Amino acid sequence: MKYIDEFRDPQLARQLLQEISRKTTRHWTIMEICGGQTHSIMRNGIDQLLPEGIELVHGPGCPVCVTPLESIERALAIASQENVIFSSFGDMLRVPGSSKDLFMVRSEGGDVRIVYSPLDALQIARENPSKEVVFFAVGFETTAPANAMAVYQAAREGMANFSVLVSQVLVPPAMRAILSAPGNRVQGFLAAGHVCAVMGYSEYEPIAAEFGVPIVPTGFEPLDLLAGILKTVEMLEAGTPGVANRYGRVVQREGNPAAQEVIRKVFEVVDRQWRGIGMIPMSGLGLSREYDRFNAEKKFGVSHIVASESPLCMSGSVLQGKLKPDECPAFGRECTPLHPLGATMVSSEGACAAYYNYHRNVSFP
Repeated sequence: MKYIDEFRDPQLARQLLQEISRKTTRHWTIMEICGGQTHSIMRNGIDQLLPEGIELVHGPGCPVCVTPLESIERALAIASQENVIFSSFGDMLRVPGSSKDLFMVRSEGGDVRIVYSPLDALQIARENPSKEVVFFAVGFETTAPANAMAVYQAAREGMANFSVLVSQVLVPPAMRAILSAPGNRVQGFLAAGHVCAVMGYSEYEPIAAEFGVPIVPTGFEPLDLLAGILKTVEMLEAGTPGVANRYGRVVQREGNPAAQEVIRKVFEVVDRQWRGIGMIPMSGLGLSREYDRFNAEKKFGVSHIVASESPLCMSGSVLQGKLKPDECPAFGRECTPLHPLGATMVSSEGACAAYYNYHRNVSFP
């Protein structure tokens, strides 16, 4: 298949691996930001094919994984109310709250629906004018344009029965938080290509300069990832921090101006809680004052709800690259995809799920 198979060529992969080995003279720790990249790395065995000097650690770029527990609890509270249709992407329905998930709410009679776009939720609101329709707006910059457009369109149509529960987060503040944390080991980043397709990569340039690290936007296929790793190694070995784009068929420095415009129109930058990590200042998006009437937290009075993580779950350390999933004592024991303690074991992009599904150091009970 054009644009897919050509980026999975085994011979080219071997050549890239040989070049990475040839240029690696010391140990380097590289973080891939995106959970989709993590799964591709694990599925294709890239982590096991790299030279011993290259260690990959897994970052917080899984939107389901970093949606805070308090947002899950607020979603559960809203979805449990009568006269509410609660809509969400499918992954979010299995994310555990303190005592249940959205699938359980649905089994108890709640009207919880899986949608594939926030515009689907908007259509549900049109078709059910007597119901309150809420969309769970989660994700990074990749989902922000569509989520913003749904709110923008609802405002244009004067829809009073549509609202969004927002848990949008931003990549650059998370990178700063990781690099600033005590004991940080990350020396370079593979940036998420789809985020950069929306936002460009100019916002990474000040981070690279401030912390002296290479940041390489790349894609998700094996050759994309290997080319990104090779460029990161070259920059690390040469001591030349900066941003080098290795996903040129999709990513431009300026990104997508139209997508950025609708984000700025509907959202504003706010402090945001990250699951397992905590508060990162100015790391999220919230509805601007003009569109605050679509804020489901305020509409349903759930802003006060807070929650505490399981003490057994160490997903925060996994998301910050401080711990590999299989180094968590609960991994594969108390915590499995069927009985997850945290979102990193639930999500199709979660690092713990990747280790479990591709049998990296799993001792099955």
